[in-house]
Amino acid sequence: MKHKEVAQRVINAVGADNIQAAAHCATRLRLVLKDDKAINQKALDQDPDVKGTFETDGQYQIIIGPGDVDKVYAEMIKLTGLKEATTDDLKKVAGNKKTNPLTSLFKLLSDIFIPLIPALVAGGLLMALNNVLTAEHLFMAKSIVEQWPGLAGFAEMVNAMASAPFAFLPILIGFSATKRFGGNPYLGATLGMIMVLPSLVNGYSVAVAMATHKMLYWNVFGLKIAQAGYQGQVLPVLGVSYILAKLETFLHKHLHGAIDFTFTPMISVIVTGFLTFTIIGPVLRTVGDGLTNSLVWLYSTTGWVGMGIFGLFYSAIVITGLHQMFPAIETQLLANVAKTGGSFIFPVAAMANVTQGGATAAIFFTTKDKKQKALASSASLSALLGITEPAIFGVNLKLKFPFVCAAIASGIGSAFLGLFHVLSVSMGPAGIIGFISIAAKSMVAFMICIVIGFIASFILTFAYAKYKLPASSEDEDVEPDVTHADAVITTPVSGTPEAISKVNDKVFSAEIMGKGIAIVPDSGQVVAPFDGTVAVSYPTHHAYGLRADDGAELLIHIGIDTVDLQGKYFTGNVSQGDQVKAGQLLGTFDVDAIKKAGYDPTVMVVVTNTKQYADVEPIMGAHVGTGDGILALTDPEGSSAVATTL
Repeated sequence: MKHKEVAQRVINAVGADNIQAAAHCATRLRLVLKDDKAINQKALDQDPDVKGTFETDGQYQIIIGPGDVDKVYAEMIKLTGLKEATTDDLKKVAGNKKTNPLTSLFKLLSDIFIPLIPALVAGGLLMALNNVLTAEHLFMAKSIVEQWPGLAGFAEMVNAMASAPFAFLPILIGFSATKRFGGNPYLGATLGMIMVLPSLVNGYSVAVAMATHKMLYWNVFGLKIAQAGYQGQVLPVLGVSYILAKLETFLHKHLHGAIDFTFTPMISVIVTGFLTFTIIGPVLRTVGDGLTNSLVWLYSTTGWVGMGIFGLFYSAIVITGLHQMFPAIETQLLANVAKTGGSFIFPVAAMANVTQGGATAAIFFTTKDKKQKALASSASLSALLGITEPAIFGVNLKLKFPFVCAAIASGIGSAFLGLFHVLSVSMGPAGIIGFISIAAKSMVAFMICIVIGFIASFILTFAYAKYKLPASSEDEDVEPDVTHADAVITTPVSGTPEAISKVNDKVFSAEIMGKGIAIVPDSGQVVAPFDGTVAVSYPTHHAYGLRADDGAELLIHIGIDTVDLQGKYFTGNVSQGDQVKAGQLLGTFDVDAIKKAGYDPTVMVVVTNTKQYADVEPIMGAHVGTGDGILALTDPEGSSAVATTL
């Protein structure tokens, strides 16, 4: 790579005068721009040395790759005269940019609800299991528990477990929201507990209690305050959490020492609690109920037409990030299934994911580009299971027409969902196995609609690709220039392996840097996975680029966005150019400290020269220790490289 030329092309594409600040991490340039619309995106997409681009948190990121990004950055600084900056500096500059208020709101909701999804999915899937056990005419005329009465107690137990996350939803939201607003999350959880006290009138019965004049009241200096609970409510808890966090922050600034420690929590809780039952709760309950009723009305009124339009645009919504607000809406719908009937969002999300997978599968069968075919094979399966980043960002958006074909098919399939009145009664995996989250009576209809969407997506993309898709520049009859033998790369850290498509970083999850695996570490030691050379060693010690003696090139990236820590909690034992032996200590990192600082410590292990192999296959297991096989490299003849078992 000619780094100066790459830097100049990047500058030409984004505009020299358009760059406010620039920094870099282990794999990408990070820029804060004055005007994102001034970018020549086509030039960057066609640049052979640019592996991809995306925008997040006010930063425009250009993926160059380890070992090259720092050199391109250095040339960019020389050519533009910009001052060198750290990623922390960049965040401050990006924070000063004017952002779309709507986008900021969606990100706020995402920050609050994304951490809650595992608990809601667990409760949702348990609810789905209970539906399977108790639904009549699903497998037979009678329900499973009627056919086998011995399972009745188990079904009741499952139902109790399933109800818990939704019955005590305000506690979960109170913890997460107060933390996001800058307050003590445990005080937020306390307010959530207050809102669902058993002694209050249950939140689901408040409307009936009001209508029948059976509501209980506190008499406070002549003021009648309803003893209303907030089970299943979302907006009131968000409002309460915001007030609590701001009040607590205010008190911390004005009270000091033992007085602050003793009285700030009490004052925060009693003041916010009073406001909860007098003003914030009643007002936001009304707003929340109005939002829910509006969504139910919209679905009931527009029916299959509205579902079709929603499905048509769902994937486009995903790539803008606006879908991050959906958990808040869906939670409100699912919290009161008896009234709403369920959620129309989940079935459409599943349809959109499956159709993106169908389009990617069509590319697998039509492309003659071996690299594209290899990515499409894994990305299509991933999308069918509900993880679409590799399919959308790695294949479909690059070619454009598969994305459009998938969107059209999603609109068609979602219209059928509307015709069959398919709704979900819980959260779950938004893919082909999403039927477990659908109301029992609609499971078969859901699967029929999913098949319709997949077939439509596959046929549309396949037919268009036949004359649209460019032929590969490679000759299919000529073996690629590969000199590597089969090999097994061992894990550099001990921990739990997981698919790299699951990590919360598009660069790695979409396999833009290459195929690999993610490891959730349980220790803080990083060792060399093979004999070779340290090609790149970053001053922050959060990433290492290694080159094996047999030619494999590996990136070990510790954590997500941990470059922002500026080396804190990391130590390095090697330098660029050092020769290393398998098992040699490269460095250490403090897993717990990284977590406490708010960062994900997941380690990404990526073969950056993936295209020089016929296949790079993760070797999955329950747990791996340093020295265990983690990635199998297969030569072009197709023989398996798996010579090690876990």
